[in-house]
Amino acid sequence: MSGRLYASILQRASSYTQTLSSSAQLQYSHLVVSHPFQLRPAQHCHFSSWGTTRTDQRCCRGEESGTRSQSGRHLSTRQDLDFQLGQVQINSILRSNEQSVSVPEFDGRGLSAVRKFESNQLAANTPNEDRRSAATCLQSKGMLFGVFDGHGGWACAQAVSERLLYYTAIAMMPKQGLEELEMCMEHGRPVPPILQWYKHHADFNYRDSASLYIDHLRVFWQDLLDSEEHDEGMCPPDALDRAFKRLDADISLEAQVPLSNDLMKSTAIQVAFAGCTACVAHIGTDGIHMANAGDCRAVLGVQEEDGSWSALPLSKDHNTLNQAEVERIIAQHPPSERDTVITDDRLLGVLMPLRAFGDVRFKWSRELQQSILNSLESGVDLDSLNLYHYTLPNYLTPPYLDVAPDITYHKLRPKDRFLILGTDGLWDELRSEDAVRLVGEHLSGIHLQAPVSPSEKQLKLGQMHEVLQKRRARASPVRDTNAATHLIRHALGTGEYGELCQERLASMLALPEDLARMYRDDITATVVYLNSDLAKPHYS
Repeated sequence: MSGRLYASILQRASSYTQTLSSSAQLQYSHLVVSHPFQLRPAQHCHFSSWGTTRTDQRCCRGEESGTRSQSGRHLSTRQDLDFQLGQVQINSILRSNEQSVSVPEFDGRGLSAVRKFESNQLAANTPNEDRRSAATCLQSKGMLFGVFDGHGGWACAQAVSERLLYYTAIAMMPKQGLEELEMCMEHGRPVPPILQWYKHHADFNYRDSASLYIDHLRVFWQDLLDSEEHDEGMCPPDALDRAFKRLDADISLEAQVPLSNDLMKSTAIQVAFAGCTACVAHIGTDGIHMANAGDCRAVLGVQEEDGSWSALPLSKDHNTLNQAEVERIIAQHPPSERDTVITDDRLLGVLMPLRAFGDVRFKWSRELQQSILNSLESGVDLDSLNLYHYTLPNYLTPPYLDVAPDITYHKLRPKDRFLILGTDGLWDELRSEDAVRLVGEHLSGIHLQAPVSPSEKQLKLGQMHEVLQKRRARASPVRDTNAATHLIRHALGTGEYGELCQERLASMLALPEDLARMYRDDITATVVYLNSDLAKPHYS
């Protein structure tokens, strides 16, 4: 497919949108979650998706007898809950998705800025809606790491985790390399590898959509070849920005145009109507470029001269706690909508992240949405595709959502030791400072304790006991070799004094699948250890 054919498709899709009937309406249902069962000492999680699943709705209605849903899932009762997990079971659950990869210091092209990385995931949704990616750029320099938090299902996060790193790597390639790719495609020769992926054995791929993804990646590099400015390739920040925006445009397009088979069409529609946030790092020998859209987060672990640890944020959360982000979105709509664009700390009262891939319900006209859903075969059950009929409130001047990433740059210093990438399920449970301290102490094996302050010396006996309990908790032995697992264990199992509470951890992990999402979110954490020796010549 050439760049000109792609332009023709875009024009066709635009014309298609304009001729749609304006009478289509979608029914909206937005539920407030509550449940009589109170898990102690666990906390309720903050939902990042649009609403609840149908199982959540049954739980909210207080069905107490053990029943099965239409999908065959057992709906738990108070009597069914058994939180007595042993240490072996806890470790098995926590470590089942962990990954640890050592990176060669010299890969034939130069020194690596990354020594190793460790990653892990723990699901609350069934299936997990988080995804992660890691790869070395083979046609340019540096490594790419990403975490992706899906909502409205896992489809969008899956597609973005497979594709976004390719788009970024292609944008950084020089024109000569892109010409070689195109020649190989034209003559049916093997295409030089673009990325060296680091996959977990449980990672899933959209195999049936691979040809579509390759076709649109090819159209992307053809457009870059047509550009007079793309000689040496884009710098990392421009490549990340272009990749985010182009992939989101392709996701939107693929759901609108005719595709070769029904399965591919259904997948494309699922991806577009679901959504995901993304936080991607390009790490090179000069520094770290971060691209963030949504409420995932990147935090740098810095070791100060006295051995203590500090957290340096490399991204900003795009949610209603970010007032600049709220004002940015409000400014894009008429003054009459100022009180309706953001309500109940959500976009249009529904969506928590304020930037995301997919989520075409917040981007397309209502008429286009209805037409695309109607284009599915009449026998297709929308519920089976996780597509539900509802109309967003006060949906007057779309689009309300975009995926334009915030790009930041940090020049590496000798004291920069590691980077933590995490989905919001991690940050719901841990402050950035605590996460850095946990990984730093895990790395060094040293638990620093501040001297007793003059004010603490005046404490009463009971208060001093509490201080000592917190200090003892800080010095507890490490149970995991993988730092990402260490983070997840502490995120879910930290007790009143900061100690690891076995009862709390067991309770959180023993929750049945129909209840787990009500008390915690999917968690993904990737810890990237930096080669700080590279920065020393610049600071000597």
